[in-house]
Amino acid sequence: MIAAVIAAVGAYFFREYWEHRYDPLIEQQARIYRIDEKLVWSLIYEETYFRSSAKGDAGEVGLMQVTPLVAREWAKETGLTELQRQAAEDVEGLLSDPKRNLQVGCWYYEKLRERYRGRPAETAMTLAAYNAGPSRVEEWTREVDAATLPESQFIERIGIASTQAYVSSILGRYRATTTNRPK
Repeated sequence: MIAAVIAAVGAYFFREYWEHRYDPLIEQQARIYRIDEKLVWSLIYEETYFRSSAKGDAGEVGLMQVTPLVAREWAKETGLTELQRQAAEDVEGLLSDPKRNLQVGCWYYEKLRERYRGRPAETAMTLAAYNAGPSRVEEWTREVDAATLPESQFIERIGIASTQAYVSSILGRYRATTTNRPK
């Protein structure tokens, strides 16, 4: 009985540590790009469950599963020669660094969000674009007024089941974390 209690307490504290060890970095980068840190946290939870060494099937790297193409675009936009060189020579190494991965991932999220800002489905559209690409979001909203499309209707229109589940899961987790926030 005591061993079970100790194991349960240990598991709880390990999970707390694992899920929140990057919180200061998440908060820092989210603030820079004006994204709610709980949304970034929820996205990372879904993408990699906080595994900084995670690699995706399409070459995505790190916590936020950033692609090498996005990293190179970010490095070019910074105008800093050293970052451009590192992105060209060792993009995987660049993206394996949690701080840099969060910086590039938040930059990319904000860049996508610019397309959907002010729309009722802004967050869902941005997450769908982050997962499946902005061209897919355009495809799913082609026959409707995307500027007034409610979030729930946009999610129903997502034509890839895994992307629909991805968006719904992140939004559900994000909303649960924001409603359970201490005041």
